[in-house]
Amino acid sequence: MQRMVDISGKEDMIRTAVASGSIRLNARTIEKVKNREIKKGDVFACAEIAAILAVKRTPEAIPLCHPVNIDAVDVDFRVSDGEITARVTVKSIDKTGVEMDALHGVSVALLTIWDMVKSEEKDETGNYPDTCIERIVVEKKEKKKRVE
Repeated sequence: MQRMVDISGKEDMIRTAVASGSIRLNARTIEKVKNREIKKGDVFACAEIAAILAVKRTPEAIPLCHPVNIDAVDVDFRVSDGEITARVTVKSIDKTGVEMDALHGVSVALLTIWDMVKSEEKDETGNYPDTCIERIVVEKKEKKKRVE
């Protein structure tokens, strides 16, 4: 039997989680992303909005996740040789952590990037032999008592 964990006895605390992940892309695709030459539009702007929406809707996608008050979401991207790394920071004052929300945000950001660049990444058979989402991790999770 599946159950949502009972958090009713926990106190509200300041909770922060940081998650990150990467997508490997061809060098020519990365150059087009950096130069804003992708046909669908601004890859980073779209992926940032997608990540924020995903964070806010985590309990709709992950059945046993508690809905929490999302107080802040920060999304940033780093471009390096052959990959783009997305990093999502989520902050909440609530009874349970926000690591799943941060992970969901990173996952959807990376999927959005893939969707936006897929026409650049396809090979002659319509496949994506070099495109890969990897290393989705929780970098940090913390909770602090509220100071009133």
